[in-house]
Amino acid sequence: MSSPTTHRPRFADLVEDDRVAGQLYTDPEIFREEMEKIFYRTWVWVAHESEIPEAGSFKTTWVGDQPVIVNRDRKGNFNTLLNRCRHRGATVCDQRTGKANGFTCPYHNWSYTHDGRLRGVPYPDGYEGILKKEELGLQTLRTESYLGMIFATFNEDIEPLEEHLGDAKIWMERFLKQTNGFPAKVIGTHKFRFKGNWKIQLENTTDGYHFPMVHKSWMASVDEETADMMSFMDDPAAETHALGNGHSVGIMAAAHMDLDIDDGTEEIQPRFQHLVDELEAAGESPERIRRYMRSMHGCGFNLNMFPNIAMSSAFFRVLIPISVNETEIWHMAIGMDGGPENVNRERLRIHEHFQGPFGFGSPDDAEGWDRVQIGAGGNPKMPILINRGLNREYTTEENWPTSHVTDETGMREAYYMWKKLMSDD
Repeated sequence: MSSPTTHRPRFADLVEDDRVAGQLYTDPEIFREEMEKIFYRTWVWVAHESEIPEAGSFKTTWVGDQPVIVNRDRKGNFNTLLNRCRHRGATVCDQRTGKANGFTCPYHNWSYTHDGRLRGVPYPDGYEGILKKEELGLQTLRTESYLGMIFATFNEDIEPLEEHLGDAKIWMERFLKQTNGFPAKVIGTHKFRFKGNWKIQLENTTDGYHFPMVHKSWMASVDEETADMMSFMDDPAAETHALGNGHSVGIMAAAHMDLDIDDGTEEIQPRFQHLVDELEAAGESPERIRRYMRSMHGCGFNLNMFPNIAMSSAFFRVLIPISVNETEIWHMAIGMDGGPENVNRERLRIHEHFQGPFGFGSPDDAEGWDRVQIGAGGNPKMPILINRGLNREYTTEENWPTSHVTDETGMREAYYMWKKLMSDD
């Protein structure tokens, strides 16, 4: 008689409608499976077009735990290449950003073109008859762009990017209205790591419930008008919509949800009067000045796109999973490419006040995320609750499950997608 075998539960069984297993944050095996089944199989955000503005421009980043190079070639095409030489496996680029005619491995100087083709090898006589350059280019990822947002995937059979984005596209378009008709550009990036699982941050972006508790110091540091704008706890118009495919949007300031709509009643904050004076002196019209000032804090919502990118109020938030208990965050401030630079500078100062290394927001968030990881490790079999708002969730005419912005509708949507991608069947 054979001895009984302890069977591990299926990954999909670890997610229920109102809770997830704590081990989703702590189990290294689950993390490894997430890389294979999520980050290598779906669309992952890798760059904004403004980061690689001309032929030869590149940036290095990650798809899951895989190092990649994103570049623009001479034809204007975007390429995503695995940052791994085909010879002995060394990275072929170690700069975060730059401009180059191609990529050369520093170990043995194998060189590659922008689109990854092997261009040359030193002392080729040692390879005569045994090396076919056309077979040894850098591994390329399928790459597509929408509204300047570049995504890549190892999965050649995946649906087109726009299909994956689905109803998130509506909110991407609204988000980019804050650039007031100018192209968007990244104007600054702040990076940091926290000692916690990537899903802890994924949950945070549409978690309005934590805001007045965690960010008390920020609320106390801003002017009354800004504090009022972010006082959404009892606002019935502050909602979270589940958009499908793991995406969700949390609306915190409904009056700024669509910046094309202006009823004329909102007063411009006195703190921006110096900018108003400068723009008037530069000949800007009253209508344009009002538009710039109303968009100064960005849009009125956070858009969370599964698995790794958020278009959050006035910045991009990128998560990069490092290990089961460590995650890197990139906060990328955005501005107008061609718009008034004094407005861009003010937007950057606002960003730094909350998200910068000496800001009020990021340190408080990171402290909370670290504590979640520590606590979840105390009893990984104890569930994490995602049930807030289930009693008042309803479905809109767009077929979006919806509840208040303090509810956990967005988290439930992300875990529905997690469960779908991780399911063994």
